[in-house]
Amino acid sequence: MILKILIIATNIGTYPGTNLKTGLWLSELTHIYDAALKEKYEVTIASPNGGDVPIDPESLKFFTLDKISEQYWKKSSFRELLKNSKSVDAISNQEFDLIYLAGGHGTMFDFIENKTLQNSIAKQYESGKMVAAICHGVGGLLNVKLSNGEYLIKNKKITGFNWFEESLARRKKAVPFNLEAALKERESAYEKAFIPMTSYVVTDGNLITGQNPFSSKEMAKEVIKQLKKQAN
Repeated sequence: MILKILIIATNIGTYPGTNLKTGLWLSELTHIYDAALKEKYEVTIASPNGGDVPIDPESLKFFTLDKISEQYWKKSSFRELLKNSKSVDAISNQEFDLIYLAGGHGTMFDFIENKTLQNSIAKQYESGKMVAAICHGVGGLLNVKLSNGEYLIKNKKITGFNWFEESLARRKKAVPFNLEAALKERESAYEKAFIPMTSYVVTDGNLITGQNPFSSKEMAKEVIKQLKKQAN
């Protein structure tokens, strides 16, 4: 049986009201994409509106563009794939073994209030299938409610980009909210690495979250491990 993976990325390429560029943080998609293809899984890339997935230019710089991300970024076929993502509305009735929310600051503007995305995640989670999110993509879980009316992340062990890391990224004044505080407000059991900007991944049942871009590699490994466990 071929497992089906859905990766959701942002359509937002600029912080609203500014000229400051944002978008998908590339490595937060490439590592899970590469790992899934190596397992011969079927991968679909989607976004809230469909179409172009802009890339945060910060994620393409020398110190942040890792080997796997660079390899994919050089492929014109991969870049075309990101320019032609499916819309979440178009794939909302399809079934997937994993829904994966890739990060980047753009997600803070188009993941949070998207009802189709929320419904898809809730349905996925309650069916016992995998839900994963990394960095700012974790914000896409904030408003997801289960059929019992409770927030999905209530009492769940979870991580995500923290407020001190936002300071290090020099984006505290640009972001619309404090992700760490928002996750805590939803009564999640929020965790973070002792050292900022280091890899940290948390698994709680069929929910997997990663703290920051440096978690991309470990996140991909953990997701594949859990998918194989579920498939057995």
